[in-house]
Amino acid sequence: MTARLGVTWWGHSSMSLRLGDVVVATDPLLSRRLLHLRRPSPPPPPAAETADVVLVSHLHRDHLHLPSLDRFDPSIPVVVPRGATRLVKGLAGRTLVEVAPGDRVEVAGVEVEVHPAHHDGRRSVVENGDAPAVGFRVDDGHRSVWYPGDTGQQDNSGVRPVDLAAVPIGGWGPTLGEEHLDPRQAAQAVADVGARWALAVHYGTFWPVAMRRLHPANHRYFFETPPDRFREAMAELAPDVAPLTPLHGVSVELVT
Repeated sequence: MTARLGVTWWGHSSMSLRLGDVVVATDPLLSRRLLHLRRPSPPPPPAAETADVVLVSHLHRDHLHLPSLDRFDPSIPVVVPRGATRLVKGLAGRTLVEVAPGDRVEVAGVEVEVHPAHHDGRRSVVENGDAPAVGFRVDDGHRSVWYPGDTGQQDNSGVRPVDLAAVPIGGWGPTLGEEHLDPRQAAQAVADVGARWALAVHYGTFWPVAMRRLHPANHRYFFETPPDRFREAMAELAPDVAPLTPLHGVSVELVT
């Protein structure tokens, strides 16, 4: 009997992961604009709002986006970093599961294992309070996915191998910094953890208004070329893992 695993990447870090009959949504950001950032492609369709559980990796507004979260039925459980309910207005009335690194919870028919992320977990640099930035390993007993959230380079030796690794390879501006992975670092993280497939996320979706015209070389390097560089790095660092770089909204079905 084959176990089916599917994923639809909606852009940025928003995905619909299908483990058997369970749909897991990650960091939904379904709008056309976010503050000074613009999505050049159309926003995701209503299908992106369907899930059995939503995972939120950290409190930054491009990951915990309340207008997008409001498009999901309020009865759907939302897994958030511990402290989110205290720090973020607008989460009241939802079924929230607060977690921290080291936790392992059963929700909506899947096991969610929580891992640390090397990333600033605050809502913003001007807001008080902190919550951990986290990553997730999701397993239904037959299929497994690792989504590290936003993170820089770190020790991932505590993460067990998975069928699918969904790793961030870029960002939304002309720099990355130490708290994000570039394509090569993402490929190395996949090699360290172990996977059958590796999906590139967190790139090529949002870009500051007018910066493409003002800094075309940066736009090309940080917005357009990351998937090519990710595939090249995967071929070198993790040749046994199949890299996936689908367009926004394209569903990929995998047989495990």
